[in-house]
Amino acid sequence: MPSEPAVKRAVAFVDGQNLFYAAKIAFGYSFPNYDIRSLVAAICQNQGWQLTGVRFYTGIPDASDNAFWNHFWTAKLAQMGRDNITIFSRPLRYRNQTIRLPDGKTHTFLVGSEKGTDVRLAIDIIRLAHRGAFDVALVFSQDQDLSEVAEEIRVIAKEQNRWINIASAFPSSPASKNTKGINRTDWIKIDRATYDSCIDPRDYRPKKATP
Repeated sequence: MPSEPAVKRAVAFVDGQNLFYAAKIAFGYSFPNYDIRSLVAAICQNQGWQLTGVRFYTGIPDASDNAFWNHFWTAKLAQMGRDNITIFSRPLRYRNQTIRLPDGKTHTFLVGSEKGTDVRLAIDIIRLAHRGAFDVALVFSQDQDLSEVAEEIRVIAKEQNRWINIASAFPSSPASKNTKGINRTDWIKIDRATYDSCIDPRDYRPKKATP
């Protein structure tokens, strides 16, 4: 069995929307207020890992569909780029969703959904593992579809005869509904003190509007 490297190189793969909704439920924040580089660095420091890269994935709405969030994400991603974070963003795709109300009537509304970001994240983990770019894949997500990626990492480690690990990090509090990380990964629970120490002091929301 390959021995663990003395210095473990970590690359972070961040599902921006998954992280936001987990933090919203766990800590009550109403918008993505994390400084992702600071949060990743804090976790790597706690684990004794050497951070070598941060990759961020999110869908963003078109300005004509939601000017508020388009402005927010355009500004936030621009700052991430200045922080040397690799960014993958896709326009949200919209579809009609119909629900039945308690009085028996139906209500149809437009729902935006991400298409392709989770696939891109999974591909990048596997691609960089094949290239030997990291010893630890630090994934900020609780998406169980990524458990198949974790299994593939084990196959790559065996093929390359080297030590590779994958961990999933996620906000956690007594209010959290989902208390599990990705299956077949090491789980790293982010408590409120850690999260709050990594809040972005910049607010990218438009000044004259609220969502």
